[in-house]
Amino acid sequence: MELFLAIFTDYTLRNVALGAALLGLVGGVLGSFATLRRQSLLGDVLAHASLPGICLAFLLTGVKAPLVLLLGAGAVGWLASLLMLAILRTTRLPEDSALGVILSSFFGFGIGLLTFIQHSRNSNQAGLDKFIFGQAATIVGEDVATMALLGGVALLLVGLLYKEFKLISFDPAYAASLGLPVRGLGTLLTSLTVVAVMIGLQTVGVVLMAAMLIAPAAAARQWTNRLSSMIWLSAGFGVLSGLLGALISATRENLPTGPLVVLTASLISLFSLLLAPERGLVWDWQRTRANRRRIRLERLLLDAHVLHNHAELTPLSLAQRRRSTPARAKAELEELAAQGWVVQRNDHWELSERGHAEAHRLEQAMRVLPKTLGPLVGGGMGGAS
Repeated sequence: MELFLAIFTDYTLRNVALGAALLGLVGGVLGSFATLRRQSLLGDVLAHASLPGICLAFLLTGVKAPLVLLLGAGAVGWLASLLMLAILRTTRLPEDSALGVILSSFFGFGIGLLTFIQHSRNSNQAGLDKFIFGQAATIVGEDVATMALLGGVALLLVGLLYKEFKLISFDPAYAASLGLPVRGLGTLLTSLTVVAVMIGLQTVGVVLMAAMLIAPAAAARQWTNRLSSMIWLSAGFGVLSGLLGALISATRENLPTGPLVVLTASLISLFSLLLAPERGLVWDWQRTRANRRRIRLERLLLDAHVLHNHAELTPLSLAQRRRSTPARAKAELEELAAQGWVVQRNDHWELSERGHAEAHRLEQAMRVLPKTLGPLVGGGMGGAS
C-alpha cells in the first residue's frame, strides 16, 4: 500500500508509472488491430527501425532532447513502414520476409550509426545506447506530457475511424467494395502504430517495444470474440502491466523498469493463454476431456441398449461385446448407473426410462446424420463428374 501511495508522492516514480501506463494504454489499443491484421511483427520492425532515426536526429541537431530524438525515431519508423508496404505491393516477397528484411536492414544501419557516434569526440552522445533497452528512470514531467499528447491524438483518431479500421482489419475486400480508401486507412493505422512505438522507446526501448504491442492484445484475444471488448481488455492489460512493472522496479535498486513491464505483460498473456474461459488451454483441455468421456459413455450406452433388447445385459455379456474384462464391464455399468441410464436387478442390469430415451435419441441422431450428409456428398460427386 505504501508503494502504491508513493506514486502520488514520489516525483520520479509517478512519472515512470504514468509513462509506462500510457505506453500500455496506447500500445494495447493499436496492438489489437496489428494482431487482428496478422502484423504482429510490425511493431518489432518499427521499433528496430527507429534506432537509426534516433541517431540521425542526434547527428543533425547535436542535442539529446527526448522530443527531438523521438520525432526522428518516428520519421524513420514511418519511412520503414512505407517501404515495407511498397515492397509488399510491388514484389512477390511474403509479408514475413519483407518484415524481416526491413527489420534487419534498419537495425543494422542504426547499430552502425550508434557505433560511429560513440567513437566520435562529441561528449554529448553519452546515453544514446540506452534507447536500445529503455531508460524509464530518466522520464520527467515534460516527457509524460509529450507521451500523453501523442497518445491522445492516436487514440482520438482510432475513436473517430473505429468502424473503418474494424472493417479493413476483418474484410478489406468488402471495405474496398464500399469505396473506402483501404490503402490509405492501412497506412494511417500503421502510422498510428509508429506513434505507439515513439511513446514506448524511452520506457522499454527498441528491443522490447514489440512486446508491449503484442502481449496485451494477445492476452485480451483469449477472453473475448468481440473487437470492442478486446480493445478495452488489451488497454487495461497494458495499463496494468505498466503500473505493476513500475511499482516492482521501485521495490529494489537496479531493477530495470522496461524489462519488468514487459515481463508483467508476458505473465498476463501466459495466464490468459492458460486460464481464459473461452480459449484458455486448461479449460480447452477440460472440455476435450469431458467430450471424450461423454462420447465413450454414449457408445457404452448404445452397446448396453443392444444387449438389453437382444440378449441379457450383464457384466459378462458387455465384456464380450466390448472385448474387455468382466471387472471393467462392471465398472462401466456403474458409470452408466451414475448417469441414471441403467439400474441393477439382482445379477443382471436393465436400462432405465432415461437410458431408453437417451439411447433412442442417439440412434435417431445416427440415422439422421447420414441422410443429411448424403445429398451433399452426392451433389459433390455429380459436380466432379
